[in-house]
Amino acid sequence: MKYTLLICLLVCAGVFLNGCRKHDPYLEDYTPTPYSVDYPQGFPQMEIPEDNPMTVEGVELGRKLFYDEILSLDYSISCGSCHAPYAGFSDTAQYSKGVNGALGNRQAMALINLGYSSGFFWDGRAATLEQQILGPVPNPVEMHLEWTEAVNRIQNHATYPYLFKKAFNTYEISKELVAKAIAQFLRTMISGNSKFDKVLHLQDSFTTDEAYGYDLFMRDKNESAGIVGGDCFHCHPAPIFYQLNTEYLNNGLDASFTDLGRGQFTGNVNDNGKFKIPTLRNIELSAPYMHDGRFTTLDQVVEHYSTGLQNSATISPLMKEVDNGGLLLPPYEKSCIIAFLKTLTDYEFINNPEFKDPDL
Repeated sequence: MKYTLLICLLVCAGVFLNGCRKHDPYLEDYTPTPYSVDYPQGFPQMEIPEDNPMTVEGVELGRKLFYDEILSLDYSISCGSCHAPYAGFSDTAQYSKGVNGALGNRQAMALINLGYSSGFFWDGRAATLEQQILGPVPNPVEMHLEWTEAVNRIQNHATYPYLFKKAFNTYEISKELVAKAIAQFLRTMISGNSKFDKVLHLQDSFTTDEAYGYDLFMRDKNESAGIVGGDCFHCHPAPIFYQLNTEYLNNGLDASFTDLGRGQFTGNVNDNGKFKIPTLRNIELSAPYMHDGRFTTLDQVVEHYSTGLQNSATISPLMKEVDNGGLLLPPYEKSCIIAFLKTLTDYEFINNPEFKDPDL
């Protein structure tokens, strides 16, 4: 008799809780709060997908999911594990370590101003941010969890169904909604308050070396006229400091390719050795550099463009000095370019509490 009564009580409790979920008047109203993007001065507006408008509730959900180990096979890593704030939301390791210690073969890209991009991963195989987010979870060298299991875990979580109801007006969770939520959060991560920005808006001033470095950054080399230049701005135009049309190019890293880059995705030999141009914002923090993390310092990066260019069939025409091995920059000029690059560090961005793990 006691057991029968206990079972009845448990069933009734389940019906009651389920009824609360289905008939909670606050949730049924579904009144999400539009998220107002705070664009830095001089920045263009992002193109927000019509099927994924940004809301306060969606952003909060995406932030929680981004830092939750529930999306990995053994509950050991989250999306945030490979994108640390102090490293400009990139990984200080050459190759990120996935579950069971598995290693990839490309460096984790920094998560900065992603809302302006139209292609993702080093090879651009994802056309949208939402598509990009779907990749790492089932990847065997990353989180190694099938989406069906990931969704099942979230669906049976104590609070996630309510958070999805608030954000998307449904208790039924899907991988697409998970990706939409995380994408909303990532689009809030806008970096535009570095020393460079303050100088641009007359709130600060460059040192002599920084000013000369900026001049070199914006100047083409003209050997016949005796002009020294870094010729950086073609690939890294301000204010985002990468191509908004998401250009992929071969910047002379190798004469032959062990990683085909974009060519591996498109199957076009003319794309071999080409990779996505990354942003230079917070570049001081996001070592190691290049798609394979081969350079550990900015000095090595600048030296590559000065003396290390390798010719190949697909090298970008922008690498105009390849026959000379590079720009052959004098030591002082190289140091000044690095001094300027460090003015792109945005300490407000990396310390923004709204970008940190909400559970810490």
